Amino acid sequence: MGARFPLGRPGGEAGTPPGYAHCVSLRFPPCRGQHLWPGLAGSTVFLAKYAHFGGVLRYFYNRPVLKQRTLKSLTRAVGVGLHSGQRVEITLRPAAPDTGIVFRRVDLPNAPDIVVSAESVTDTRLASTLSCGNAKVHTVEHLMSACAGLGVDNLFVDITAEEVPILDGSAASFVFLLQSAGIELQNAPRRFIRLTRPVEVREGEGANEKWARLEPYHGYKLSFEIDFNHPAVDSTGQKVEFDLSTDSYSRDIARARTFGFTKDVEMMRSNGLALGGGLDNAIVMDDYKVLNADGLRYDDEFVKHKILDAIGDLYIVGKPLLAAYSARRSGHALNNKLLRELQAHPEAWEVVTFEDVKQAPQGFAQPARAW
Repeated sequence: MGARFPLGRPGGEAGTPPGYAHCVSLRFPPCRGQHLWPGLAGSTVFLAKYAHFGGVLRYFYNRPVLKQRTLKSLTRAVGVGLHSGQRVEITLRPAAPDTGIVFRRVDLPNAPDIVVSAESVTDTRLASTLSCGNAKVHTVEHLMSACAGLGVDNLFVDITAEEVPILDGSAASFVFLLQSAGIELQNAPRRFIRLTRPVEVREGEGANEKWARLEPYHGYKLSFEIDFNHPAVDSTGQKVEFDLSTDSYSRDIARARTFGFTKDVEMMRSNGLALGGGLDNAIVMDDYKVLNADGLRYDDEFVKHKILDAIGDLYIVGKPLLAAYSARRSGHALNNKLLRELQAHPEAWEVVTFEDVKQAPQGFAQPARAW
C-alpha cells in the first residue's frame, strides 16, 4: 500500500514532487478521497498535498529533511599568508550538493582543484596543508573551522596564492564572510560520519605523551587540554569543552587567535615560516607575558584556539562528525593521524542522514547565526 522514495524521485504515475520525502498510495472509490483520514494534517507527519487519479489517492508527506548547505552568493577577502607573508585573495563561491569543499589555485595554469579530504593533507608543520599533484594550499584550518562551525557543506574556494590569508588570526573573519554571503539550504540530505566505536592515536611517553580520541556521541563535542609550561599560558584555563548542542561556535570559539612566542620567531623565519605574523594577527608572548596591547579575547583563549584548530582539522574528513573528540597536547599532525586511523577502520563508523530534523542532534538543525 505504501512506498517510500528519496527526495524528488518519481513515485508511480503521479511521482513524488521535489521537496516531498514520502509518498503513500491508497485505492478508494472515486470522489471520496477528500473525506478520508480527517485531522491527519495536525499529526506528527504533516499532510502536505493529495491528488486523486482514477480512484487512487496519493498522499505526499513533507518531512523536514536535514539538508546540505552552501552559500547564497559569492564573497571575497584579501590578506597575507601567516607563514608565506604573500598577499592573497580568496573568493568563496556556492557549490552544488555533494561537491564538498574544494580549493582552486586560480593563479596556476588550468586552475587545479584540491578537494578537501584526510588523504589530501601532505604537511602538518604548524598548519594543515592540502595538495593535489604539484598544487598546494597551506593553513586551511581556520577557514575549515568556520565552515564546520556554521555548517557549510559545499563550497568552492578560489585562491590566488599557496596560503589561505591569516586575516585576524582567528576564524571570526571567515565567519563574517560566510554570514555576509548568506547560508542556503540545498535539496539533498546532509550526510554525517557517526562513530560506532572509539578510535584513538597516541605519541610519546610520560610527560611528553600526547593523544587524540574519537568516541560515539549523539552530537558533536570537543574537549582539549594544553600544557605549555609558560607563565602567560599557565595563568589561563588549560582545559576547555565545547558542545555544539549547548554552546555557540561564533560566540565561544571563533574569535580565539593563533599564538606564538618571540623566542621561536627567529628560528621560524629562518625556515620560511611566520613571515606574515605579527601583533595584528596573533597573540605574541615573550618569556613572561602577552605583548598584545589589547590582551586576550577570552580568559582561556589559548586552549580555545586549539579547539578551533581541531574543529577545522577534523572537518577535513569531508563530512560533519557525530562524535566526542578529546585530546591532550594534540596538534595538526595528530589530528590528521586520528582521521586516517578512523578511515582505516570502517567498522568504527557509518554514514547517516536525518530524514526528520527532529531526530538530528541539537545544534545541527539550523544554520548558525551571527554572534
